[in-house]
Amino acid sequence: MEIVKTRSFARAGFLGNPSDGYFGKTVSFAFSNFGVELALTESARLRFVPGEVDDATFDSPEQLVRDLRLYGYYGGIRLLKAVTKRFWEYCQKNGVTLPKRNFTAEYKINIPRLVGLSGSSAICSAMLKALMKFYEVEIPIEVAPTICLEAEKEELRINCGFQDRVIQMYNGVVFMDFEKSFVEANNRGRYERIDPSLMPKLYVSYDAARAEESGEAHKEVKRLFEAKNADVLAAMTEFADIAQQGRDALVAGHPEKIPALVDANFNLRDRIFNVAEENRRMVMTARKSGASAKFAGSGGAIVGTYEDDAQFAALERDLAAIGCKTLKPSIATTADETAPLVSFANWRNS
Repeated sequence: MEIVKTRSFARAGFLGNPSDGYFGKTVSFAFSNFGVELALTESARLRFVPGEVDDATFDSPEQLVRDLRLYGYYGGIRLLKAVTKRFWEYCQKNGVTLPKRNFTAEYKINIPRLVGLSGSSAICSAMLKALMKFYEVEIPIEVAPTICLEAEKEELRINCGFQDRVIQMYNGVVFMDFEKSFVEANNRGRYERIDPSLMPKLYVSYDAARAEESGEAHKEVKRLFEAKNADVLAAMTEFADIAQQGRDALVAGHPEKIPALVDANFNLRDRIFNVAEENRRMVMTARKSGASAKFAGSGGAIVGTYEDDAQFAALERDLAAIGCKTLKPSIATTADETAPLVSFANWRNS
């Protein structure tokens, strides 16, 4: 009985986001402190095993209502099904005949939920990697993120962009250019790996109590963008320019230019999005210590740079005072993805 196992990791949008959903540019990194482990085991019938985010057991009606308000009525199984459908359609379209084999899919996830660290897309990308291995199908790495995006966006009507799925397929640090004419012609962006050793000192901090559906933050901005609102169009161009400047500074060996770009990225977002005060407080608290700070996604988690251990200690202390957990991210590599799988209790959390 064959068993295929894969991993995908949490991600932080470092520069340029949220312009990835608006034909912009971003720099993003995957980090192995949190992730998804997924296993496909050959079986007589196709089966999807519920995971933690599919839990239907609650301590009280109040907990049920809170969970439904935060997470909705659906969990991870819908993601597994949607990716499987899109994978099968890709194979049909490209003349790939799949072996007559079924599987049982099971996943575990320890990515904090709905705080902008991309748990849903990690489930999708881990599933696609597993399907490719199980059926021995090669899909170009630049194409694979698009399959995951279509599974979420078109099958499940989730409001999302390319960035998360790209970095979770590539790992490491990636500069992404979603120039409109290229995306429309190729159904993907241009992706460039950046050597992780060029990055400055990084931290990620999150508040699990700030869980919020990321699509909600984008609805009004998406409407204004599609209506060609001048302020929103100009902001997306500026986000893209911040990412381009960051990419150029890193490649040229000037990480000292990055903190100002991180701060500029959030300041711009704060001007055009309706940023919740609790999320803004995370950024401002981090900046008190002298660190740079911006959202890692759409709120609930922040990412930034710090100068030394003393500054990190101050950062960690100040953020803990408002209920946040802070860590030094371990940038994910291919070796992390293919290493022997371990229990989540042994995963790095700091």
